[in-house]
Amino acid sequence: MTTEPVFSEKQYLGRDYNRISIRVVMILFCVAAYYITEGRERNGDLFLIVGAGIFVASIVMLFMVHYRTSVKNKSVILNGLWTTKLIKIDLNSIVKVERKAYSPYIINNPVYNLHQKGKIRFYASGKDAISLTDRDGLEYIIGTQCPVELEDAIRSEMRKPEN
Repeated sequence: MTTEPVFSEKQYLGRDYNRISIRVVMILFCVAAYYITEGRERNGDLFLIVGAGIFVASIVMLFMVHYRTSVKNKSVILNGLWTTKLIKIDLNSIVKVERKAYSPYIINNPVYNLHQKGKIRFYASGKDAISLTDRDGLEYIIGTQCPVELEDAIRSEMRKPEN
């Protein structure tokens, strides 16, 4: 068995461009409100503190890993943030692999191991996903920044002979 993954990717919590845009607008609002209320309002400094807090939280979230996806030993391994449990999807039970858009919506919440309507979702950012369907009809939807590479890695692992 190989110890080196065929494919490895990290999904970061704060690198979704839609969420970054929302945080930037909030920071700009707080700074503008600070300058408008400076000297006239007693609580004007609070806007500056909140804006600085949002900025610091945004910087921290840029480096916070939401989950790691790796493909090795005929399985897809999803390892989440801190207290989440490791998910191992056996590729021997997968009957269908397809690349598709994650969601028709523009803004999506980051999720890890979200069970909903016969689907299990993993998502941090981006528009693309890989859909894996197992023999029981359960669908795993894995959001990725590298859909072509992930799909190729999964297909190549599925073609490997049994040991």
